Amino acid sequence: MSSTNRPLSPHLQVYKPQLTSMMSILHRFTGMLLALGLVVFTYWLYRIVTDANIANQITTFFASGLGTVLLFAWIFTFNYHLCNGIRHLFWDAGKGFEIPTVYKSGVVVIVMAVLLTAIIFFMGRLA
Repeated sequence: MSSTNRPLSPHLQVYKPQLTSMMSILHRFTGMLLALGLVVFTYWLYRIVTDANIANQITTFFASGLGTVLLFAWIFTFNYHLCNGIRHLFWDAGKGFEIPTVYKSGVVVIVMAVLLTAIIFFMGRLA
């Protein structure tokens, strides 16, 4: 039997987007963004030790409009990934699998990520 006669496996295009699936995809995506941000952060730390001028240029960039947006996104990414990771720890313990609880905890993750981001970002801007 040729591969063209086999049924296709269901894909994202087949399923209706749901909070749980979108949060799962976002969790993976935020993990990748955190890894990329860590590379930038490590490079900045390295430049603080090796070349203060380049470190200052990086700092100046992150003080600009685009840099501020990127920092805000990175802070949100961290907070979302952290809150959703805690949610997964509860799941690993066998708690919160009931459908209403899954959706409530999903909303809590989003609200907490936004709230923590606002607190961290604006408290940092006050300093």
